[in-house]
Amino acid sequence: MKRNILNRIFAAVAVSCCMFSSANAQMQTSFTMATLNVDGLPGQVLFFNVNQDGPKSGGSELISEYLASKGCDIFCLQENFNYHQEILSRLFADYEYDEWSGGIILEDEEIDYDHLQDIKFECDGLNMVWKKGIQTTNYERKAWNKSFGKFSHEFDEMITKGFRRHELTLGDGSEIVVYNMHMDASSQRDEAEMNDGEDREARLSQWIQLREDILGHLDCRPVIIAGDMNSLYHRDDVKTAFIDAITATGKATVGDAWIEKCNGGTYPLFSGEALEGELLDKILYINPTGGNSVVPTSVSVDKEGYIVDGTPLGDHYPLFATFEFKGRKASGMNRQNIDGKPSEIYDLRGIRQDSENLQKGIYIINGNIQFVK
Repeated sequence: MKRNILNRIFAAVAVSCCMFSSANAQMQTSFTMATLNVDGLPGQVLFFNVNQDGPKSGGSELISEYLASKGCDIFCLQENFNYHQEILSRLFADYEYDEWSGGIILEDEEIDYDHLQDIKFECDGLNMVWKKGIQTTNYERKAWNKSFGKFSHEFDEMITKGFRRHELTLGDGSEIVVYNMHMDASSQRDEAEMNDGEDREARLSQWIQLREDILGHLDCRPVIIAGDMNSLYHRDDVKTAFIDAITATGKATVGDAWIEKCNGGTYPLFSGEALEGELLDKILYINPTGGNSVVPTSVSVDKEGYIVDGTPLGDHYPLFATFEFKGRKASGMNRQNIDGKPSEIYDLRGIRQDSENLQKGIYIINGNIQFVK
């Protein structure tokens, strides 16, 4: 009996955990997404002027109108701090969203002027918004392990920057994983004076942390990474530390949607010339080896539509991408298909399972690999 169980497990691993029932047809569908830093910082924090020319309340409502008019399936937003209600005001009817972690708000009586160095806001400014009908099955929020700059270098250490990870099931049943993030910034002045070394070190650490988190969760689902990375390929060695490093594992391949569709797939050299048109904001995608995949079919940066009365609505332009999903839909066996039947159910470790307490995942049921949702 034990040998039979092991044989089944080895067979399952051999065909990979991403194999589904042969009865399921090849699935192909498309979805749209965008990433946008909505420039939601307040004009002043303590006695520091940080965003005097930002959109504030009225401009944030215009941004919400703009997003609603685009009708994307998924929006990844950054710097959604003090104008959260305004940003989502035109989206409530058709979209769901994750938690708002708060604004940058500090009352005068709360300020400990003797220990200003200890001030840190717990908000990350991140929000992901998705159309109703898309299901989110798992959600995580993590802060960066390393950051730099408290009262200088763009104040990165005053807030809790990091990333959010969502497992999504689209309306047709296809499954993807989406990361939304905001990395450390550099000021143009520090860059010009070559005083941005610690900023770049912090971002490199963040790229590595992101890489390890993705590899630690990687399964048969494609992964999309979107956000304000504050990274340019000639300035930060993203290609080596992230893209090439993941590809070298043999577990997945990585692409940058804008590079693929707007620059012929050619990445600029690290420490080389800047690439015209490259944004600090990016949408990358990861396709697991032997798993399902996504392919960018169109990518655009909307500079004209994001301008009102000759002025951009915020200090970033929205980046849009359309992806085609390719793969097989999971068998979708529900628990009620198992309950009440004398089935032998084992996980991939060979441990027998109780049908009434099964979690979502892949199991060997009566000798066949099946996906339970």
